[in-house]
Amino acid sequence: MTETGATSQGSSDKGAEIFTYNASATLYAMNWSIRKDKHFRLALGSFQEATNNFLEVIQLNEDTGQFVCHPGHRVELGYPATKVMFTPDREGTLSDLVASAGESLRLWRVGEAGLQLEATLSNAKNPEYCEPLTSFDWNDQMPSRLGTASIDTTCTIWDVERRVVDKQLIAHDREVYDIAWGGRGVFATVSADGSVRVFDLRDTERSTIIFESPKPDTPLVRLSWNKQDPRYLATVIKDSPKVVVLDIRYPTQPVVELDRHQAPVNAVTWAPHSSCHMCTAGDDAQALIWDLSAIGKPMERSLDPILSYSAGAEVMQLQWSTTRPDWIAICFGHKAQILRV
Repeated sequence: MTETGATSQGSSDKGAEIFTYNASATLYAMNWSIRKDKHFRLALGSFQEATNNFLEVIQLNEDTGQFVCHPGHRVELGYPATKVMFTPDREGTLSDLVASAGESLRLWRVGEAGLQLEATLSNAKNPEYCEPLTSFDWNDQMPSRLGTASIDTTCTIWDVERRVVDKQLIAHDREVYDIAWGGRGVFATVSADGSVRVFDLRDTERSTIIFESPKPDTPLVRLSWNKQDPRYLATVIKDSPKVVVLDIRYPTQPVVELDRHQAPVNAVTWAPHSSCHMCTAGDDAQALIWDLSAIGKPMERSLDPILSYSAGAEVMQLQWSTTRPDWIAICFGHKAQILRV
């Protein structure tokens, strides 16, 4: 990861630090494959106001340094995907699926010939109109379990193997903008009502509010749960350059606020292999990596990032590779880039 931007398409040099894919439209949704045999594979979703969006799966050819998208690995979506994820299956023993969320949750089988629609999941009472899904998270400890967030204030927990709803609950007073699993049966949500709430599937009638926006009714729009140390979560306040880090043991009070972005933050993710590293990205075209090993200890000043990268435009999406944790992926404009960190 460097301190200046680059437009390199990559090369056959095994030591290349950046590989870039130029899509045919603005990109928003993006995620890494989790399979060990497909570690440089990405799913991408476009963002266009018209109903001519797409989902595509690309693979880096490590010999040429070029991303490849075979024609069959691109499908039309209509409305933009708010999030995409591959089956959380490192060993490749489960069906090779990619999920996309929009007006419904769709599961696509990834085959050699292309993407095949496997299922469309919706529990809308009116099949003619579905409340849009704002986000979802696939449980990496229990891959049959997937949770969606919706603007209708609800979260739905799906059994994706049986294609049925496991639970549905009213999670907030207003739109739910993000959801993240913190274990097999525990998840957190953020909402336009400005709160972070933690739920346990053993008793979904109750939730714990662990943070509320300092200004009433200021939406929280993003959420990331630390997989290596589930005491910690991070959230993003709408139109704010700050990332708020929370300890679920001490509700309401942030343990640290990361405030080195110069414009609103759009994405946050914890490192999949480290309990104390995080990456954030935003409208200032910056992707910043933080070392949070000092949180919980007295600090004389706010934290500075340990690494930074300047992209060519506002960074809309950010994901950290699980199978290759020395690589991060970002999206800005029509470009998807993977960066060695």
